[in-house]
Amino acid sequence: MSPEVIASLDAIKVNMNAAGMNAINIVLAFVMFGVALGIKPRSFIGILKNPKSLILGIVCQLVLLPALTFLLCITFDGWISPMIALGMLLVAACPGGNISNFITSLSKGNNELSVALTAFNTAACVFTTPMNFALWGGLYLRFAEKHDLVIPELSIPFWEIFKTIFILLGIPLVLGILCQRYLPKLTEKLKKPMQYLSVAFFIVMVALTFGNNIDAFSKCIKYIFLIVFVHNLLALGIGFGTGTLFKTHFRDRRTLTIETGIQNSGLGLVLLFNPNIFDPTIWANNGGMVVIVAWWGVWHIVSGLSLAYSWKMNGRKEVVAD
Repeated sequence: MSPEVIASLDAIKVNMNAAGMNAINIVLAFVMFGVALGIKPRSFIGILKNPKSLILGIVCQLVLLPALTFLLCITFDGWISPMIALGMLLVAACPGGNISNFITSLSKGNNELSVALTAFNTAACVFTTPMNFALWGGLYLRFAEKHDLVIPELSIPFWEIFKTIFILLGIPLVLGILCQRYLPKLTEKLKKPMQYLSVAFFIVMVALTFGNNIDAFSKCIKYIFLIVFVHNLLALGIGFGTGTLFKTHFRDRRTLTIETGIQNSGLGLVLLFNPNIFDPTIWANNGGMVVIVAWWGVWHIVSGLSLAYSWKMNGRKEVVAD
């Protein structure tokens, strides 16, 4: 990628007014509530009795994905800007995507494991997202400085990130769990439609980001497509490779693949558009970050559904592990 193209990506001004930002916040909270409707404490009993796959999923999500994303950013040095690299690291620091449960179900994966990983990573992300972004973003900052790359000072407002994640993910998660506990009949009626609405709402969320900036995105989409394609392929490969290496059941392997490859890029957008987290006077030329995170919101749905369809059409018979 030429320096001119890199500069043009970072110079993209992504506009998001208060109404659009509020809409994204509401959509993200609504999707999280829908995911929480499927979380039942008793579903975790079997997972906790044999926690191997759960531990592997947590390691893939919280350790391997951010670390290998950092190495990928270094490998891409000269092809991507620091802002694009930080966008990749922000995506990797976010928890698994809320539609992963739906795609796992389509993939004939382990639904209980998917829900358990979603619940754990979402609850933990109030701490792990700012910590991972600060750690790997800070390391990349040092790398950038040694290579004379221009980048603003990375200051992570932990409390602001904690507050944002708690309100948008934590509260809907608790409300959804309480709903299925005390209003089981209503939950059963809502659960299935909410799975499909989650996909639709995620598309709406990304559309809100792209809507006012379609001209800017159209100029760089082929470059962004390639970067996100490789990054997402890495994430999927981490889950599948780890599951294969540790000889997990193929249903668990599929779940690990989906959970690691589907990231909550909607949360990344919310954090990026929060002026208390990314001060626009300091992060004025952060277009590369925004377009990476936004396109992730589109592509991981495409790749996840494609993978689910491929596994479904493969017609692989389940092998019962004794």
